[in-house]
Amino acid sequence: MTDPTRGILVSAWVIARKDLAIEFRTRSAFLSAIVFTLLSIVVFFFAWDPTAVGPLDLAPGVLWVTFTFSGMLGLHRAFAVEARDGAMDALLLAPVPRESIFLGKLLANLAFVLGVQTVALPAVSLFYNLPLGAAALPIAGVLVLASIGLVSVGTLFAGMTANTRMTELLLPVLALPFFIPVVIPAAQSTADLLAGRPLADVFVWLRILLAFDLVFLFACTVAFPFTLED
Repeated sequence: MTDPTRGILVSAWVIARKDLAIEFRTRSAFLSAIVFTLLSIVVFFFAWDPTAVGPLDLAPGVLWVTFTFSGMLGLHRAFAVEARDGAMDALLLAPVPRESIFLGKLLANLAFVLGVQTVALPAVSLFYNLPLGAAALPIAGVLVLASIGLVSVGTLFAGMTANTRMTELLLPVLALPFFIPVVIPAAQSTADLLAGRPLADVFVWLRILLAFDLVFLFACTVAFPFTLED
């Protein structure tokens, strides 16, 4: 590993640790996301007609719709702390590459959404009586892969909209269209795994998901420094 790359990763870890320490002290965004996730799952459950749609058909959609929107709460707070206190200027003046800022925010957001997932998946399984069994570990892998793509795009747009007046509105408007290429293969992979379909069917969707992850991660890392230009 070259020294510049090592420096970027070390700086990114320091930034991520700082964001996570702030969140651990307040827990406001995380608890809000958990409450939103559980309320959404409960609302979907009581609006569900089991005679019309089976649980295996409905649960993947509920999981990914709930997770996508609850994750927005964490993405919005990624730059909110610095924006409120004017600390973003100090962060930009720090002797670290701007790619490190993006990757640090991405790592903190990834930890945030994975924490939400640890609640969302068991809750959906409990309410819809899903037979996870051997599919639990592969579904967890799908959740991680999808989270990387969603967080990459979400962190980029969170940085772009942090200093705007309507950041709560602009972030979902900008990010949601880019979430679609990630959510569709993730939801389809989850549905196939729950239905016990052959792994060959699942790998088709996983390859698409992995390709989007790699593209979004690289493109967003390269584009982020330009979004901070005046």
